[in-house]
Amino acid sequence: MKGVLLAGGNGTRLLPLTKYMNKHLLPVGKYPMIAYGIHKLQQAGIDDILLITGSKSVGLYAEYLENGRNFGVNLTYRVQEQAGGIAEALELAKGFIPPDEKFVVLLGDNLFQDDLKPFIQCYTQQPPGTAMVLLSPTDNPHRYGVPVFAEDGSGKLLFIEEKPVNPRSRHAVTGIYMYDHSVFEIISRISPSDRGELEITDVNNLYAAAGTLVYDILQQWWCDAGTFESLQEAAVHMKDALP
Repeated sequence: MKGVLLAGGNGTRLLPLTKYMNKHLLPVGKYPMIAYGIHKLQQAGIDDILLITGSKSVGLYAEYLENGRNFGVNLTYRVQEQAGGIAEALELAKGFIPPDEKFVVLLGDNLFQDDLKPFIQCYTQQPPGTAMVLLSPTDNPHRYGVPVFAEDGSGKLLFIEEKPVNPRSRHAVTGIYMYDHSVFEIISRISPSDRGELEITDVNNLYAAAGTLVYDILQQWWCDAGTFESLQEAAVHMKDALP
């Protein structure tokens, strides 16, 4: 199984820090943020990783990470020329993923303590054409994509509501996704949102509408380190995550 690590975007919530440095290279504890995503993939047995970032930052990543050998992985780089959304960035992985292989996608600003291996093992048992998202309990669900579950008690995920004013559950959809090659056909069917981006929520909602979106729930701490407050929180939780 391969991994895709998305590290693009403009990081506007972290200005002025991100005026001169890509968000995913900002320090979290002793290491740049991106190191933790690489570690989580490597810990789960994934050592072939595609890193997708913007043209202004790819040189900085290559200087720090090189080909990944010092992190126990093999890194390939792709450039997203402009910030056109998570789904647009993911589309760049099409040639990297073999047609019959499942893969894991991490957003580089998602930091967490759970081991990915049990979730990956669960996903590998799913039939072809299935996608998986990982959820996390949160006190601020209105900040995230929020799963809406069937009211019959089955636990079925009906769809994902993006940043709702009145969230219908207390879970966030994290930036941890699992797909097979079918995702690239799904991406080809969506249109840019009102902000001009191809949204990963639209991709996942097409899976949900087809009844092929499954989920699992993280049991430990998780954070989207995209604000100054969450960046400080992450530094505390991740200070001993790597040697």
